[in-house]
Amino acid sequence: MHPDSTLRVAIDAVAAAGRVARTVQRDFNRNHQIIKDDQSPVTVADFAVQAIVAMALKDAFGDVPIVGEERAGVLRLPEQAEVRRAVVEAVDRYRTGVRDDDVLGAIDGCNHDASAEAYWTLDPIDGTKGFLRGQQYAIALALIEAGRVVLGVLGCPNLPLQTDHPFDHPGPHGTIYAARVGCGTGQWPDHESKGQEVPVRARSHAPGALTVCESVEAAHSRNDHSRRVLQRVAQDLGLAIDYARLDSQCKYAVVARGQADAYLRMPTHKSYVEKIWDHAAGMMIAEEAGAVVSDIAGARLDFTHGQRLEANRGIVCASGHIHGMIIDAIRDLDLASAPQ
Repeated sequence: MHPDSTLRVAIDAVAAAGRVARTVQRDFNRNHQIIKDDQSPVTVADFAVQAIVAMALKDAFGDVPIVGEERAGVLRLPEQAEVRRAVVEAVDRYRTGVRDDDVLGAIDGCNHDASAEAYWTLDPIDGTKGFLRGQQYAIALALIEAGRVVLGVLGCPNLPLQTDHPFDHPGPHGTIYAARVGCGTGQWPDHESKGQEVPVRARSHAPGALTVCESVEAAHSRNDHSRRVLQRVAQDLGLAIDYARLDSQCKYAVVARGQADAYLRMPTHKSYVEKIWDHAAGMMIAEEAGAVVSDIAGARLDFTHGQRLEANRGIVCASGHIHGMIIDAIRDLDLASAPQ
């Protein structure tokens, strides 16, 4: 895959944002985080990365619609002046001399409602709690056209190229994954994003044991349900199971590059609906590497319902040799119905 101009802009934007995010994580100040209404944390890096990517896209394409996760309103509050200064200082590493209004305007410019024919969707720091622990997180950017994801870039600043490196020990350099429809998935060290890409492919078989990615945060997935399903599949295949726990859409990348066989996100509550920015980029990376991504009933993810995947429940990302077996096991165990 040779990146075209649009994909190249996206890769460069994510690479630049990743460099800043790594610096913010290294120098992290616990006072520089805000707890949102849903009790989830948001950090200087979340705001700074959203501003940097938005600025890069605007430079290249003008005022393009962007669906981003964060809003700058809280940064305008007098009591958050210290956090606001830290965000502007972080963005200044990307664009020297940037002003408060420039940064806040770039963040709030990512307020599109996902109704346009074409728009970008961005999760600036996917896996904020992993970021806070100094572990795995991702910068996830995708382009959606006519309800279809056509391009995805996934920056994983703490995920090393070496597949034998423990996930809870960040590597000295991260990794960037990029894909566009029909062109495969490429991988780069994040400090050499203009260098030679390495194509990645999902597994075609399980080499001795079934390796499965799990969410670290219990609120994100019913890991007990996932384990029941995977134990059924492993038993049918006559294989043991290894579990790898890590945060964020990095799990899609780990499946895409053949380091794991599957990632399941089983619904934790009947009313929960997945957000598009949590899956668009990761789905593209995994699918173009040969994996299969669906909801827990086996249906394709439907990006035609605005900012949420209203027509889907849960996520199954797996190598082609076991995806169908996972869907069958979910059905046979009656786990596709709403959790209690």
